[in-house]
Amino acid sequence: MRRIAISLCAAAIVLAAGAGHADPAGNAARGAALYNRCYICHANTKGAGNRMGPDLFGVVGRKAGTYPGFAYSDAMKHAGFVWTVPKLEAYLADPQKVVPGNNMPLAGISDSQQRDDIAAYLATLK
Repeated sequence: MRRIAISLCAAAIVLAAGAGHADPAGNAARGAALYNRCYICHANTKGAGNRMGPDLFGVVGRKAGTYPGFAYSDAMKHAGFVWTVPKLEAYLADPQKVVPGNNMPLAGISDSQQRDDIAAYLATLK
């Protein structure tokens, strides 16, 4: 059931419309709209806690694999980096390339503008 819900979330991101014009820095407003389709998997408000994935409030600047109470894969626990906007963009493109062996079933988001927009939105969650 968890994989189905996460896969549906991933499919919603990939199919989400609204890339609009190219914006190299990402557009947080468009990213918020794209993120709403992933809310089933990841909360985005302070103290909301974990869902099928960890709460992403404050993810930019957080060490990977450290949100309290979430059962991360060993690969994510030992990733050894801090989430930045470029790292999130790379992860959204290909989670297994960035953290081989992680549990995120998302195959990746092929649309670079959508990745930039989602990462820009995540950077606003402080």
